Amino acid sequence: MSLSTHVLDTGAGCPAAGVAVRLEKIILGFDGQSKGWRLVAEATTDDDGRIASLPADAAGRWRLVFDTAERSAFFPEVTITFVIDDPAVHLHVPLLLAPYGLSSYRGS
Repeated sequence: MSLSTHVLDTGAGCPAAGVAVRLEKIILGFDGQSKGWRLVAEATTDDDGRIASLPADAAGRWRLVFDTAERSAFFPEVTITFVIDDPAVHLHVPLLLAPYGLSSYRGS
């Protein structure tokens, strides 16, 4: 499974280069209860606002945590939590960031 992301600064009308991103996976105990989040990878968006590949290689609940403090005083950090059902399928999770709004969607 490959996971990619893309950050667009819609307020500035350009890709958001230099955004630090963490990929985390939820850890479940034998009882199915959450034991917290485990850091899987860290990366920074390139000049085109992209991270081409992150190692999301298992089904389960994942999240991307974007450090957006330099781009938005209102949203200093954005967390997008999502579920991977089929680890064999490529998943693209973009973030569109504006000064007072944000959006994301499941891309391909």
